[in-house]
Amino acid sequence: MKPARAPMDAEANHPHWLAEALAAISADRAVRKEFEGGGRLHIDRALPFLCVHLSPSGDAPVAREVVRANASHLLAPDATAAMPVVTAVGELLERRFGAFMVLEIGELAEDDLLTDKAPLLPPFKVDVMAGSEPSIRTAAMAFVDAVEAIQAKFRTPRVELRERPQDFGWKGEALELPFALMRVRFAPIYRQRDSGRIFPEVRERLIAGIFDAALHAFAAFARSTGSLEVPTHRALGRQAFIDAVERTDRSIDEVASSFDFLLAVTPINAEAAWSEFAASAFARAPRFLYRPLLIDIAEAKKKLFSIPFEHLEDPVLYQLYREKQQELDLQLTMLAARETTKFVEFGRALYGPVEPSLVRAAEEILARSRNVAVAPQTPTTAPHADSRIVESRAREMIAAYARRYAGFDALVEVRDDLPAGLLVSGRRLLIARSTIMEPGRVEPILSHEIGVHLLTYFNGSAQGLRLFRSGLAGYEGMQEGLAVFAEYLSGGMTRERLRLLAARVLACAAMIDGASLPEVYRRLVHDHGFSGADAFNVALRVYRGGGLVKDAIYLRGLLQLLDHLAAGGALEPFWMGKIAASHFSVMQELHARGLLGGPAVRPIFLGGPEAPSRLARARERLAPLDMLWQ
Repeated sequence: MKPARAPMDAEANHPHWLAEALAAISADRAVRKEFEGGGRLHIDRALPFLCVHLSPSGDAPVAREVVRANASHLLAPDATAAMPVVTAVGELLERRFGAFMVLEIGELAEDDLLTDKAPLLPPFKVDVMAGSEPSIRTAAMAFVDAVEAIQAKFRTPRVELRERPQDFGWKGEALELPFALMRVRFAPIYRQRDSGRIFPEVRERLIAGIFDAALHAFAAFARSTGSLEVPTHRALGRQAFIDAVERTDRSIDEVASSFDFLLAVTPINAEAAWSEFAASAFARAPRFLYRPLLIDIAEAKKKLFSIPFEHLEDPVLYQLYREKQQELDLQLTMLAARETTKFVEFGRALYGPVEPSLVRAAEEILARSRNVAVAPQTPTTAPHADSRIVESRAREMIAAYARRYAGFDALVEVRDDLPAGLLVSGRRLLIARSTIMEPGRVEPILSHEIGVHLLTYFNGSAQGLRLFRSGLAGYEGMQEGLAVFAEYLSGGMTRERLRLLAARVLACAAMIDGASLPEVYRRLVHDHGFSGADAFNVALRVYRGGGLVKDAIYLRGLLQLLDHLAAGGALEPFWMGKIAASHFSVMQELHARGLLGGPAVRPIFLGGPEAPSRLARARERLAPLDMLWQ
């Protein structure tokens, strides 16, 4: 919705722009109108409430941000300008819903509880005014409870609830309305008392906390009056992306798509490196060669940090884009440090450390699986599947997805500049020409790459924001966990595959502890019984770029997913785009608000003959080793 400043019509009962707005609301159309004095009416759908902020533009900026984050809000320079708008909108919506509430939010002039002599940071004031009517009192109590639950980190709220603004000594103009009215003032703890300088982290937390409390109040009012069914308070958030969100999304995506991180850190001379390593009797690490970078790191970072976020008007989306900005910054920093000792440390910042519990899980898998008996495989006449067979079956699977969803327009490339295996880059499935695998592994590995990585790319594309196809920050761990789980649901989890995932964890841990590539290779061969080729493949992946800890996320992600399923968690939100485990509730909220739709296409492997029973067993708590017998 593009804001348009509409002309005034003095002869009508309402200004021309307001009459248009009322007509749009009546017709269930979105409204975003700006008027004189810096005012704005924004209603993305009819709701039994309006959130209001009164002040000249620039005053009380955090209160202003809280208000404009709401799906139904009014920004006005003063009560005189606001009164006719609130009255007209309120009368219309009260007739529709049978009840209507106004929440007016502002800031206190001073942070009175903060003194220079306080040894610790004191609480901060939040004043709430609401009448004695049951519905507005219920809303006020819901607001107070939500505010008191805010994890403020630096300051904790001290809330006072009263019936009249005079009880607080508030000054200035006030709204006098025939509707349920609640007024809130909070201390400006986001700025230094003397200099006025801003604490950015406190500001963001305060906006998110007060905004969430406001939604609690609206939901409580709706339930109390029976004016609207509310499944969750977060469902009352915005249901439309404003232009500023789409501009930010495009700008972030332009940076994200300007480079391919994994291709940039993957050696192009894998076979030659293996020959060089073997020629040294496995004593010297081979030299890895990489593709030249196609981007100027400094220019990419400049563009990344020039993207504005202050106009997004949605705390949830603001946080998602900030996280993505930080992740892209780390990836660019790593590329600048490629083939240096700093690369490892930046990688730990991006992917996290290899935690002791993960190492123990990997050691257990390797110890218990080395000589374990597994179910016999179905005999096959084909000795192996090479890249031509994998390519053919990949094209068939992609065509099957395209028949279910026309937007599934993936490309397949067979390349000579990759180590053996498969890799997804955007909408492309890349297959190394040197790829050879057991025939029984073809379907599971394609379910991994096509049924998860490509599927979530295209489903994310269908959501309207590119962020969900390129991936929310930190998405890779859960994404790889899902992809490995897809192999299990497809009936292709083998002892060798599970041991490989565990070996990657131990190799990452050893690399971080200072072990060289030859040392890790020898440990995998002599201590854990891996073949030379498999051990080198693990070592190459872990030492690429200068030392990449990414490969620990496969087993970590699988364990997180199994815990999620055992706790009763659903899989559906994970198919909607590329998300992290920490974003599960965010996806549910955005879906409940109508900002995200369901998956455009679901994984074909979920319909396999054994998939439902395997999924059911996973919900009863499944350990990775249990997959070998399921």
